[in-house]
Amino acid sequence: MRMWPFFINKIKALKKTESLKNTNQFRSVYTSGKSHADKYLVMYVLDNKTDRNRFGISVSKKVGNSVVRHHLCRLLRESYRLHEDMFDSGLDIAVVVRKGTDSCSFHEIERSLIHLAKIHHIYKETNDEKNNDSDDQTV
Repeated sequence: MRMWPFFINKIKALKKTESLKNTNQFRSVYTSGKSHADKYLVMYVLDNKTDRNRFGISVSKKVGNSVVRHHLCRLLRESYRLHEDMFDSGLDIAVVVRKGTDSCSFHEIERSLIHLAKIHHIYKETNDEKNNDSDDQTV
């Protein structure tokens, strides 16, 4: 029966991304990092000199009530989780959700996150994605 705690620690070890937890961590990314924005999100990126990413989400009360804010956090967290392997490692990434994003779908949030990551040059595209992008441009 001693395997249960060991099993839990093994699962935690597989996680590649931690989260930005306190105000000082967010502040350092905001002040020292590079930022790019689109209609829905603002992304700040800073090198953290480790082998893991730290991902943080900030949603202001201006965006909506707590249900809406938490829903947007879940959408962003899930879209990052699905594409976590495609992001470069060793980065602090802070994402700020802009006002007016409350009616966005999962696909719009996902597209916005990937678009900003590509602008920051921290997203590794697969050959399939490159082919799809070239097909879209030629039509």
